[in-house]
Amino acid sequence: MTTVVTDLKSPEKAALRNQFGDTLAELGHTVKDLVVLDADLSCSTQTARFAKVHPERFFNQGIAEMDLVNTAAGLAAVGKIPVISTFALFASGKAWEAVRNTVCYSNLNVKIMPTHSGLSLGEDGASHQSIEDIALMRVIPNMTVVVPADAVETEHAVRWAIQDHVGPCYVRLVRPACPVIFDKDKYQWTPGAMPVVREGKDITLVGTGETVYHALRAAEELSEKHGIEADVLNAVFIKPMATDTLVASAQKTGKVITIESHQAIAGLGGAVCEVLSEHHPVPVKRLGTQDRFGQSGKGDELFKEYGIHWENIVNAVKAFVG
Repeated sequence: MTTVVTDLKSPEKAALRNQFGDTLAELGHTVKDLVVLDADLSCSTQTARFAKVHPERFFNQGIAEMDLVNTAAGLAAVGKIPVISTFALFASGKAWEAVRNTVCYSNLNVKIMPTHSGLSLGEDGASHQSIEDIALMRVIPNMTVVVPADAVETEHAVRWAIQDHVGPCYVRLVRPACPVIFDKDKYQWTPGAMPVVREGKDITLVGTGETVYHALRAAEELSEKHGIEADVLNAVFIKPMATDTLVASAQKTGKVITIESHQAIAGLGGAVCEVLSEHHPVPVKRLGTQDRFGQSGKGDELFKEYGIHWENIVNAVKAFVG
């Protein structure tokens, strides 16, 4: 079981995009083929931290996302390791055809690492909240989809994608500072895994990205006040998905709830249902945006509005288990 911090009620917070920028800058010293491309948003995505240290290997493509992806593909074709970043909505939406036909069709070693995904983008509203990107990326052949839960896991995900993984990879990051849930000194990165971050017997909660914290916080509340013990799984790898871990938990608990800052259609919930329907069918409840667009508001308020805040999860579990 993955070690998590003990104080979930008042956690330390750290921004995933800051960790992303720092890790890129550090890797630039040792990975000489690493190049970074951005679409005129480097101060927001924090790729500016790489640009400051390695300006000769940073390329601002301007507001031209198709060009961003196609240029990265060309660099990968001649042996470079390109990382591209912009807002998740643009990387997965505006550039989707180039990602499919240029990067993934040729199985090129391009790393797509956007920030500003999901509802927590908050006040930027529905036009910029990417709540379809997991579905859009996981459907493409050759694409690996990774969604880190906190800054600790982000560092490991970025390092692995650049140094060890060969092929297209989508690493989904968010804008705000998020609770740090993993112990930096004890965390172990296992490619393709779905770490069990809390053990229980009554229900399985599967979170991804920011929602792993909310799943853990809900599990703590359920245990302390309602006598319900939840298995909590961290779906850091959406694709490929760790079938054995998911099925084993479903066999133990008999009920599954998925939680994602994304459409419940075709995202984490869809992937979990696909696996379980083939290997061990059990009742599944999918918490997500439920075929709705986002709206402007603070991140926590939006999580509550769309039913993925830890308080919503507690109520969903009580109804489901009951």
